[in-house]
Amino acid sequence: MKILAVDDEKHIVRLVQITLEKEGYELVTASTGREALEKVASEKPDLVVMDVMMPEMDGLEALAKMKSDPATASIPVIMLTAKAQDSDVFRGWQSGADLYLTKPFNPAELVTFVKRIFSDDEEGGDAVYDLDVPV
Repeated sequence: MKILAVDDEKHIVRLVQITLEKEGYELVTASTGREALEKVASEKPDLVVMDVMMPEMDGLEALAKMKSDPATASIPVIMLTAKAQDSDVFRGWQSGADLYLTKPFNPAELVTFVKRIFSDDEEGGDAVYDLDVPV
């Protein structure tokens, strides 16, 4: 399974990359929303883990563009961000996020959520997770 990690903070991308590669996932990375859309088109990831606040194009705009394109609409997206206000979470859901995790996050929980999304995909589910879990 291939995962695209998108964040303009290099240490966050690296943490996500190391954490998920240890679990056997293939990782590709991007640092802006615009680059994320390019990588989604070229790399065809099975999942995207994306920050909200980024230069050029924020994660919510990139997410909305992904979800409006039939070629990429079915790719699950985990928003991983410091924007934790209720209104931010609501905007994430409205934009099509499958999961919304706030920073700082527990890498073990990220792994759990990634496995859950892939498990649901294999079972043919189309679950959206409402996680009020502190991470």
